[in-house]
Amino acid sequence: MAKTATKRKRIGELLIDNGLITEDQLQDALDVQRTSNEQIGRIMVNLGFVTELDVLKMLAVQLGVPFVDLSRVKIVPVIAKSLQPHVAQRHKVIPISKDKRKIVLAMVNPLNVFAIDEVKLTTGLEVVPVLAQEEQLLLAVHANYGVDESTQRAIESLQKLGIDPDSVERLDDDADDDITVSNVKELSEDSPIVKLVNAIIVQAIDSRASDIHIEPMREELRVRYRVDGVLVVAMKPPKKIQAALLSRVKVLADLNIAEKRVPQDGRINLLVGGKEFDFRVSTYPTQHGEKIVLRILDKSSVLIGLNRLGFSTEVQKEFESLIHSPVGMLLVTGPTGSGKSTTLYSALNQLNSVSRHILTVEDPVEYMLEGINQVQVNPKANVNFANTLRSFLRNDPDMIMVGEIRDKETAEIAIQAALTGHLVLSTLHTNDAPSASTRLIDMGIEPFLVSSSMIGALAQRLTRVLCPECKVPYKPTESELNKLGIPVEEGKNLTFYKPGGCEFCHDIGYRGRIGIYELMTINDQFKDMIVRKVSSVKLRELAIKTGMQTLQQDAIKKIIQGITSLEEAMRVVYVS
Repeated sequence: MAKTATKRKRIGELLIDNGLITEDQLQDALDVQRTSNEQIGRIMVNLGFVTELDVLKMLAVQLGVPFVDLSRVKIVPVIAKSLQPHVAQRHKVIPISKDKRKIVLAMVNPLNVFAIDEVKLTTGLEVVPVLAQEEQLLLAVHANYGVDESTQRAIESLQKLGIDPDSVERLDDDADDDITVSNVKELSEDSPIVKLVNAIIVQAIDSRASDIHIEPMREELRVRYRVDGVLVVAMKPPKKIQAALLSRVKVLADLNIAEKRVPQDGRINLLVGGKEFDFRVSTYPTQHGEKIVLRILDKSSVLIGLNRLGFSTEVQKEFESLIHSPVGMLLVTGPTGSGKSTTLYSALNQLNSVSRHILTVEDPVEYMLEGINQVQVNPKANVNFANTLRSFLRNDPDMIMVGEIRDKETAEIAIQAALTGHLVLSTLHTNDAPSASTRLIDMGIEPFLVSSSMIGALAQRLTRVLCPECKVPYKPTESELNKLGIPVEEGKNLTFYKPGGCEFCHDIGYRGRIGIYELMTINDQFKDMIVRKVSSVKLRELAIKTGMQTLQQDAIKKIIQGITSLEEAMRVVYVS
């Protein structure tokens, strides 16, 4: 009699067995899955029930292979070179150890028999597959192989073919191609310029860049990436291909390639490595030619749970309580690039359900959220924040998100919405949470309307996270302790960390960013002070007295916890 095969447990069952989720949480995730095509593990990560690491470990158990955390593995360059770069890049694999008989291969998909067979054929060794996180693996592949070789091959091909870099027509033969494909590396592989643009985009994504700057200069063409908020030089292609390179990007973004004297804005949508990315493209003329900036919008990056943004447990609990309020206005404040949109989108993602009618008006719509009705501001069609908000109030919303409150009219309608039974989320440019109410009053809003509508204000910044592989411990000096307001005696037992530099962080010393927050919840005391037009300084004193953790205090906590360095915290939050 044939032996019955053991039934493989599902991810949800494994997570429950290991005490990582409850039955109710699994049921909630299954309910979401019925209205989406996402995998159950990804849904539970998006809902904040588990981390991606939790899901990957259970997936490894399900597949019967080990899981490896590549951020903690030192990959020997000689072993990495056992594979050709194109093999590692195509299959998303990298060798992490080997002996005379076998090679241990970190893989995004350990069931990829084609990758295993090719590595076995190439090396002559037995392949032992292990599961690795995709982002970590791509970083490891980039660190050990890079994409500079493909960039250089593209440039060499261009030179060998003798293509005239000033001839835009030679780029037009694929202007109508389908740019939404499975992998941007496969776009028009026969064109050297296209290969170069693809290499620039892929390298930026592999480097976790938020922006790509293509900058014409007097004697060179420079490409820079903004990684963790800081610009770094990525490459310097030949100056003579400037016109062709810039034109290729404009073709992808559906911009007018003949117009070089006025700024233009466009958008590119691509699938890179199975993930969907939007690129917001902006051009403007400079003395040495058009500069192009591509803002990289990773759709999956805003679907992370609030528990992964950097909130302390207490602040996260209080913030979640506010976003579940049925009515009122909650404002998120901070300078440009401080992560306000990510916080709002993460909140929207948590609130998104078939029982809620959620409307947003944004300029521009940065991320498309399934199940949420999003409107793009369009001044030419008289679609602005104020007009759109008025129409929203006639469309039976439960919750409204306004990209930014910029003027009195928008503020008045947002407050009206909050006072008539809706939850309103929006952003303001203020330095701290207590200044949000005074900013609205400065716009001309009556204080009693502000006090009646506001339920809270969250101020935030983004600080770079020290690379866990190379951060250097040290004992803080008396001067450093004084800067943080920490008694010297207490500071003797503390260990601070500073950036080192290794292959995992590209010798920068930092990898990734995390939020620093202060949250002011409006109670009756605050309402009374707002009506009396008390200054933001007095509001701040009351907030601290009633237990608000300030931006500075949150930064100090993250320094003491070894998450960031003193210098980095002082750069983004004026710790003094």
